[in-house]
Amino acid sequence: MRILVVEDDRRMAGLLRRGLAAEGIVVEVAHDGRDGLHMAVEGGYDVVVLDVMLPGLNGYRVCARMRESGVRTPVLMLTAKDGEYDEAEGLDTGADDYVTKPFSYVTLIARLRALVRRGGSERPPAIRVGDLWIDPATRRCRRGTVEVELTSREFAVLEYLARRGGEVVGKHEVIENVWDQAFQGDVNIVEVYVSALRRKIDAPFGRHTIRTVRGAGYRLAGDGTPR
Repeated sequence: MRILVVEDDRRMAGLLRRGLAAEGIVVEVAHDGRDGLHMAVEGGYDVVVLDVMLPGLNGYRVCARMRESGVRTPVLMLTAKDGEYDEAEGLDTGADDYVTKPFSYVTLIARLRALVRRGGSERPPAIRVGDLWIDPATRRCRRGTVEVELTSREFAVLEYLARRGGEVVGKHEVIENVWDQAFQGDVNIVEVYVSALRRKIDAPFGRHTIRTVRGAGYRLAGDGTPR
């Protein structure tokens, strides 16, 4: 899942980034309404988390302009204002849900996943790679009829490789699209997750789906032929 957080309170934005990243969610952040609107229109996010009180453009105006531009990305309004008229205004401008600060992370994550399942204009389609089935909306994975349990980050890595449709994907690309902007670690962390995925989606089934392309990266093979 890839989320845009538009929040001018940098401490709150940092807490949101860390909390969502712990769930394997890729988070990008904007700190004012104008930047947030530009990123929301251009970025192709699964959900936008939008504060109401923003410099430049307030959250209501950002949401309204997104809808005027034809952007159907689900929007969750996040605000300290808790009046029923404030909630109604947010929903009337095109928001899909509304959460009041302080909030529970458990509730926030559940609401974000519900928005992704419902989608904007349509539910994100499941991805099939041979007999490997990956559903971004429910975050479930199957090999044939066998359910495969993945952590949030493992699922995010696998989903990104699957979306690239058999292309060779470098470690830096995986980091940029699965980890967040603040990641400062070793890119070889990707190897750890690829190894974990191979143990779960390949080895028990005698398959070789995730191929290493030396010096270039990884490729998800459609046939997954045995080793």
